Amino acid sequence: MSSEYVVTLSCPNRPGVVAAVSGMLAARGCDITESQQFGDRVAKRFFLRVQFTSSLPEDELRQAFTALAPELSMEFRLRDLAVRPRVLVMVSKLGHCLNDLLYRVRSGLLDIEIVAVVSNHPDLRPLTQSYGIDYHHLPVTPESKPRQETEILTLVEHYRADLVVLARYMQVLSEDLCGKLAGKVINIHHSFLPSFKGAKPYHQAYSRGVKLIGATAHYVTPDLDEGPIIEQEVVRVNHTHSPDDLAAMGRDVECLALARAVRWHAEQRVLLDGHKTIVFPR
Repeated sequence: MSSEYVVTLSCPNRPGVVAAVSGMLAARGCDITESQQFGDRVAKRFFLRVQFTSSLPEDELRQAFTALAPELSMEFRLRDLAVRPRVLVMVSKLGHCLNDLLYRVRSGLLDIEIVAVVSNHPDLRPLTQSYGIDYHHLPVTPESKPRQETEILTLVEHYRADLVVLARYMQVLSEDLCGKLAGKVINIHHSFLPSFKGAKPYHQAYSRGVKLIGATAHYVTPDLDEGPIIEQEVVRVNHTHSPDDLAAMGRDVECLALARAVRWHAEQRVLLDGHKTIVFPR
């Protein structure tokens, strides 16, 4: 029986990359169902995502790509699409993004497995457990932060999580934890940053008469809220909207941007290109 796979790769920009990859797959009886590519003329890098079906074992396909890699000086990732990525979600007190992710997974709109939820507050335990998912309350103070992050990393390893999603987790991850989970943590924040920092950003935006509010989903790095951007969403507002209206609309766009980012990461549609991303959406 055939399985569906996806391979993503990056290499120096040169002629013949697509031909080499498609030729190798064709020689092994694989059927390409989707292919997207981009050549970054500034960075002189080439990016390719190929989705295909094959009756060969995953190990044999991986060996074939490994053998091809030196010829193209390429880095690649191969995944069986039947294996759903395992996701650990982290939250604080605001539950809109967590609730949205849980609903999308249960409804079949997001093909991931949420294996556990971690929070520095107990508030969202009932919501999480109503979906039959483990909830871990890990309080944190400045003094206990190193120990708490060690517990987080232990849970990531215990649940074999492929991805950590900060669904409005209102704590800054340490440089050490960011390094250990590099490329495996997605965060969401409102797009007022850095204009309106601190408490009540929507009240600040209201007082300044903003006309657009938005949300940004990005990979987490030690530089606070400056990691490679995966997705952004915006909505127009006007003088008739109250601060509470702005906050409610902001929650909606946060859910949308985060869900898309998680979906595209899970489908291996996001490739890192230095400090930015290449995204191959459907």
